Amino acid sequence: MEKELILLSEYCKNSRAEIEFILCLEREGLIETETHDNTTYLLQSQLNDMEMFTRLHYDLNINIEGIDVIHNLLSKIEIIEQELAILRRQFDV
Repeated sequence: MEKELILLSEYCKNSRAEIEFILCLEREGLIETETHDNTTYLLQSQLNDMEMFTRLHYDLNINIEGIDVIHNLLSKIEIIEQELAILRRQFDV
């Protein structure tokens, strides 16, 4: 299965995000980019996270460290919700 890539410069143009912001997210390990022939791309599978990160940063003025904390907490909540769903199915609640 081939990855669908989005040109980083196009994403920035459409979302009004700065390239440096996205590169900071990558340095923090929140997203991955790929570079081919000196052109940087985002993975389409990361678009939902990118939109959330962009809104948190530009609309709510949350810094990269805060975005990282929020992302980690949301990931933990998702895991807990999955575990809860499994337990509910086991006990038919």
